[in-house]
Amino acid sequence: MSFVEQYRALARYNSWMNDKLYALAATLDEADRTRDVGAFFGSLHGTLAHVLWADRIWLWRFTKDPDVGLSRDRDGNPIQIGMHDQVLYADFDTLRREREKTDRHIEAWVGGFTEETLAGPIAYSSMNGGARAHPLWQAVTHFFNHQTHHRGQATTLFMQLGHDPGITDFMVFLWERQNQQPT
Repeated sequence: MSFVEQYRALARYNSWMNDKLYALAATLDEADRTRDVGAFFGSLHGTLAHVLWADRIWLWRFTKDPDVGLSRDRDGNPIQIGMHDQVLYADFDTLRREREKTDRHIEAWVGGFTEETLAGPIAYSSMNGGARAHPLWQAVTHFFNHQTHHRGQATTLFMQLGHDPGITDFMVFLWERQNQQPT
């Protein structure tokens, strides 16, 4: 399997997991979703919002396309993206809609990968302004790893709130897709 195929599978897995987690989060009342339970980003909503925030920062670094990487308010005006604990969308329905839109962008972006582009360089400034440059594949690996890390935190928060998120394994995702089993 090539890096290209691996990243395409990870992009589909990202969408699958986000669909599952947001569907479960939609069954919670706002008080449970937003309650500060001492997690790194306070609440379940804060954790989900952080992943969207980070995905958009990275998508902008990867593509330089403001329609892909930047966030906008209800009137379409750009939102200045700040630090890692910023909640871009306090309203859950808006957060969910923006997550779905971003996941479509991720899948489309990854769909254009070649082995050559992944081996090529990426250069950007870190959040503290430091210059960074390395092969693109390293940043893409971090991108997908970061999502998985924080979704793991979200599944723990669901369990603490008394809601089982179900199986989240990448291998189950692959098996279900190969065997066309409902998720």
